Amino acid sequence: MSRIGKKPVPVPAAVTATVNGQTVTMKGAKGELSFTLPEEIKIEKTADSIELSMVEDTKRARSMWGMSRSMVENLIVGVTEGYTHTLEIHGVGFKAALKGKDKLTLSIGFSHEVEHTIPAGVEVKVAGAKQELVTVSGIDKQLVGQVAAEIRASRKPEPYQGKGVRYKGEHVFRKEGKKK
Repeated sequence: MSRIGKKPVPVPAAVTATVNGQTVTMKGAKGELSFTLPEEIKIEKTADSIELSMVEDTKRARSMWGMSRSMVENLIVGVTEGYTHTLEIHGVGFKAALKGKDKLTLSIGFSHEVEHTIPAGVEVKVAGAKQELVTVSGIDKQLVGQVAAEIRASRKPEPYQGKGVRYKGEHVFRKEGKKK
């Protein structure tokens, strides 16, 4: 039995939940999201919660049960609060800039500037005295995390001087340099 899957997902009063076959749709203050559950999972909407269960006990159904419950919960958090990732840029002369609303330009020590196209549904802000903080926010957890990971991958923090793009609060393992 899945410890996560057997818990009902509480639906707040500010969220409208709709179940249509295997598709769950959530509408809230920030927008609308939907998720299609695998056919091994059965969904039931009660007055104030959503309950998920397995159609039959198979290995795939057991593995999908907890994941499906987490996805439904992520929809609720997304339409009520949203998701945010903050990235820090470390390095002399390293900075970020927005070109319009759909392009993020990073100057991170290469001979060229690195450009990232911002997909619809994600908002990117650049802050800080030296434009070293990049905030990625939106209602879709997967999309926000993917955009933040792509920005970080453009120059991962290196272990000797710590230069690069990292998540806020991320610990970078530092190595000692060469000795004579």
